[in-house]
Amino acid sequence: MGVFRGDVRVTWKADATPVTQADTTIEATIRRRLAEVFPEDHVLGEEEGGSEGEGRVWVIDPIDGTRNFASGIQIWSTLIALVVDHEPVMGVVSAPALGERYAAVRGAGASMNGEPIHVSDVGSIDGAGVVTGDVEAWFDTPMEPRLRELESCAGRQRGFGDFWGHMLVARGAMEIMVEPSLAIWDWAALVPIVTEAGGRLSQVDGTPLAHGGSIVTTNGRIHDDVVKLLGS
Repeated sequence: MGVFRGDVRVTWKADATPVTQADTTIEATIRRRLAEVFPEDHVLGEEEGGSEGEGRVWVIDPIDGTRNFASGIQIWSTLIALVVDHEPVMGVVSAPALGERYAAVRGAGASMNGEPIHVSDVGSIDGAGVVTGDVEAWFDTPMEPRLRELESCAGRQRGFGDFWGHMLVARGAMEIMVEPSLAIWDWAALVPIVTEAGGRLSQVDGTPLAHGGSIVTTNGRIHDDVVKLLGS
C-alpha cells in the first residue's frame, strides 16, 4: 500500500506482462518468512519461479492484477496457497485497497474479514450473475458464441477480472466467473475459498484445473449446466 498510487516503477517481463517493485518485494518477503517458519517446504512463485511437486508447496502470486495496481485501480491482491500433494488445502486472498481479506482451510469453512461466507442458492443460469475476465483469447474461436449464449441467458453480466470475480462467487454476490487461461499461482489460493464456501471450480469442459488452462467458478448448483453450455 506504500507503493500503490505512489512511485510505482513498472518493468516488462519476457512474456510481455508487467512487474513492479511491489511484486518482487512482496514475494521476496513471503519467501523469507516461509524459509524461517517452514524450512523444509517448497515455494512456487510468479516472480521467482520454483516447481510444484509432491509434499508441501507454497504457491504465491505477490500481486494478482498488476496492471490494475500500476494504474491505481484498487482491484488487486496478494494470493497465497498451501498445496499438499497437488491439492490446494489453504488459501488467502488479501486485497488491502478494497479492505477485503478472504481465507479458507480445507474442512474449516471460508471467510471474508473473519466473517463466514457462502455461495448463493441460485439454481438456474437465467437467475445468475456472470462475471468475465480477459476473454479476448476466445474471440473468433468456437468458444465465443458459447460465451455469448451464457451471457445472454444469465440475469446479469459484469466484467471485473482477476481474483475478484471468483471471490464475488464465493461470497454469494455473483454465481459464475469465467476466464480462458490462468497460471497455477492465479488459481491455487482461490480453490479452498470457493470450495469451502460451497462452490465449484473446473476448466470449461469440466476437467480439473491445470496450469495455463481455463477456469469456470460457480456456486455449485449450476456448475454442470454452465459446463454443458460452455464445453459442448
